[in-house]
Amino acid sequence: MLSFVIPFIGEFSDIIWAPLSAFLIYKMYKGMEGKLGSVITFIEEAGIFGTDFLPTFTLTWIYKYVIKKSKKN
Repeated sequence: MLSFVIPFIGEFSDIIWAPLSAFLIYKMYKGMEGKLGSVITFIEEAGIFGTDFLPTFTLTWIYKYVIKKSKKN
């Protein structure tokens, strides 16, 4: 959201941030979580379908360490 402080820069910064965030989530989460998370993050950060508000890193963490962990027990 900080990129929106400077007028007209916010949307253009997504061009850099979308692939970078997809790469980061791919490296942070191995396996299917990383692959699927990187695709979802790229789509979300690129601003496609008005999904730029989703906290994808947080949701991926919750899935990996809360939901998936509770399924194992």
